[in-house]
Amino acid sequence: MAMTKGSAGTLLGAAQVTQRKQSIAGAPRKRVRPARRTQLTTPDLVLLSLLAERPMHGYQANLELERREIRDWAGISRPQVYYSLEKLARAGLIRAIETKEPAAGPERRSYETTAKGRGALAGALEREEWAMERERPPFLTWIALSWQARPGVFQKQLDRRRKFLEKEMLREKETLRAILEEVGHPYHEAVWMVSLVIEQFKLELRWLRKLSRELPRRALAANPSYAAADREP
Repeated sequence: MAMTKGSAGTLLGAAQVTQRKQSIAGAPRKRVRPARRTQLTTPDLVLLSLLAERPMHGYQANLELERREIRDWAGISRPQVYYSLEKLARAGLIRAIETKEPAAGPERRSYETTAKGRGALAGALEREEWAMERERPPFLTWIALSWQARPGVFQKQLDRRRKFLEKEMLREKETLRAILEEVGHPYHEAVWMVSLVIEQFKLELRWLRKLSRELPRRALAANPSYAAADREP
């Protein structure tokens, strides 16, 4: 059968399309990387929880965290609040909302926790490390190194620690009274937290008194044991 110029061009085009499809089908597929999950820090979680209560802007959040004496139970600074707000907003875990307050720059943009943010917070609170980690109090580190201190320093530091704990315990008792007045009952997480801190202070104060009584009998280890270093035969 005679082939016209147009039919030849159609066949050629079809052949090129078929070859292209075969080439694509035979080529290795490009792996699609899963979206990187936002790593939530303690400041992030604190803000997610705070903004789940009610919308706030950065300045309000800082004031409320100071009122709740946040630094007694979580390490978060004023700059960290604004950094976390930006981070959480980019991740879609909080969103900016319209308010009736006059605009005063980015610091006065109010945010609220999104459903995605509440889910991320709930998931983070299921991590086992919350219940499986131990604190490393600086005073215990000092106790371990105290045998190198000059004479008389041990008792002086015990006295400093005792006075500090007594002052802090009075402050926590005032805080507890204010919390009970605000929440109206003793079955609240803030009441439980502050009550634990007070009990820990009481326990350490008893322990400090015990150390003061036993200090005159302090002595080096009678049977020191050291890790054996590797030796060549």
